[in-house]
Amino acid sequence: MPIYAYKCEACGAAKDVLQKISDAALSDCPSCGQPTFRKQVTAAGFQLKGSGWYATDFRGGGSSAAAAAPAAASAAPTPEAPAAAATAGHSCGTGCGCA
Repeated sequence: MPIYAYKCEACGAAKDVLQKISDAALSDCPSCGQPTFRKQVTAAGFQLKGSGWYATDFRGGGSSAAAAAPAAASAAPTPEAPAAAATAGHSCGTGCGCA
């Protein structure tokens, strides 16, 4: 259950209240009894840490796939190399995988 911060506009009393999301907002101040008890906007109570998908894939606007593309392109074999690699280790010499 979330914790909501409330503050009275009449007397200034503040209180944190543990409530269900479906519960109605409080309106009566527990200190002065006036109907001026209002829910406050507060910061989130969690922080994303670690090397999760956000930190590795989306943070900073770039993508890790774009950064990996130049490295993959430089490791690609030359046009002559595929034919030599395909026939190496095969008994028929065609690269069919019969070895």
